[in-house]
Amino acid sequence: MDLCLMIEGQEGVTWEQWLALALATEDAGLGGLFRSDHYRSIVRGEPAGSLDAWATLAALAARTDRIRLGTMVSPVTFRHASVLAKNAVTVDHVSGGRVELGIGAGWYEAEHDSYGFPFGTQRARLDELDRQLAEIVRQWTEADDVRPAPLQQPRPPIIVGGKAKPRTVAAAIRHADEYNTTFPSVEEARERATVVAEAAHAAGRVPLRFSMMTGCVVGRDDADVRERVAVWQKVTRSDDEPPIRGTVDEVASQLRDYEAVGVERAMLQHLVHEDVEMVTLLGEVAAQLAA
Repeated sequence: MDLCLMIEGQEGVTWEQWLALALATEDAGLGGLFRSDHYRSIVRGEPAGSLDAWATLAALAARTDRIRLGTMVSPVTFRHASVLAKNAVTVDHVSGGRVELGIGAGWYEAEHDSYGFPFGTQRARLDELDRQLAEIVRQWTEADDVRPAPLQQPRPPIIVGGKAKPRTVAAAIRHADEYNTTFPSVEEARERATVVAEAAHAAGRVPLRFSMMTGCVVGRDDADVRERVAVWQKVTRSDDEPPIRGTVDEVASQLRDYEAVGVERAMLQHLVHEDVEMVTLLGEVAAQLAA
């Protein structure tokens, strides 16, 4: 299983913190750094805010050498398809071919109100997802009058996510390379992976990579885990605990359970972004999985 760091950029992550997290991700041997594409805080509340996702990724692309970089996910309500396609191509060139586009219909109405983006109905947003996917793929692969072409050929990887419902699965089957699902139990991951695999088979196409995004806290020992979970609870203003938590050995074991049901990549959400040291521990988890 490939492990990536997932950061919720709308929770007040500063540029200095972004750079520290990206460099730590490289040093830890993780596969990539993904970030949300929201403009308004969801967890921490005011005054937390967000630097723009694609501007941040372009800057990080110039300061890193190896890790994959992408959004998880960019809502189609924020940008015209041509602007999103151009943003991703720009990061592809700056990074030397390391960008991935995670794209979705959008769901957080409050940020649309704050920034003046039309929100519309869920059906309209899903229709726009289909339209933007088709247009982005066209520009990247067929349009002779759109330059420059992406460095990655035939195009950068595209990720579509959801809970394996018909509309997102159909969009992914038509246009994407990977299907990502959020916060699943092991059994839910098994069920959703099966739905996606069967849809790909029915369409006569190669299987999609199946991945998940979920919360994670890892510590050196039990006391360290308890301390980090307590900070996580304070940040989230919740008595809940992250879905995956424990020592390096325990987290590796939990992730192996997901790997056994078809999860090929995990974007591990790190909500306490000030804690750069935990990225190193995630690297130790990744090393165990690789072994």
